[in-house]
Amino acid sequence: MLRGLGVLLALVVVGAATAETLTGRVVSVSDGDTLTLLTADRQRVKIRLAEIDAPEQDQPFGSRSKQSLSQLAFNKTVTVEVRAHDDYGRTVGVVFVAGQSLDAEQVRRGMAWVYRQYATTPSLYTLEAEAKAARRGLWADSNPLPPWDWRHGEAPKPAISAARNDSCGSKHRCGEMASCAEARFYLDTCGVKSLDGDKDGMPCESLCAGQ
Repeated sequence: MLRGLGVLLALVVVGAATAETLTGRVVSVSDGDTLTLLTADRQRVKIRLAEIDAPEQDQPFGSRSKQSLSQLAFNKTVTVEVRAHDDYGRTVGVVFVAGQSLDAEQVRRGMAWVYRQYATTPSLYTLEAEAKAARRGLWADSNPLPPWDWRHGEAPKPAISAARNDSCGSKHRCGEMASCAEARFYLDTCGVKSLDGDKDGMPCESLCAGQ
């Protein structure tokens, strides 16, 4: 993703009659919905996964979303069903590894949203609903901000006014937290950023991992 981008605003849509596929090895992953593959003729092609939108790098779960896509795709041979080309020179398409859609898997894992402005696959919404119900990935947050809002400067500010004065103590380290719930309170309400050292939106992994 690119900051401030209107991701697919200037698409050159690939018609069904001239449907294109690409095959290559993934040589880099930029974030949770963008990767680069190396084709057989040594061409590097940047691919934007179609129909999904992953958290920005500076957004909660941005780094974890990137790690998830890297785990799924890096150094693997993928096939891309090309949908379009955007105004940033990227190819937009559905990416498959051994028949598995990485677009769908990122949504299933709770590592990306269905990109409502462009999605045309109904099953993606089902996967998103299941991930949300299970509180997987980014859905561990009760009200995560979609990246299309984040890019427009609508990121929430820490609620540290009255709530901080009335309820927040002086704790600043994970070792002082009695539970994951307390750690989340100190991070989300009190704004204690030191509890989220890797900036993935999850405080104190030793307490909160798997929750």
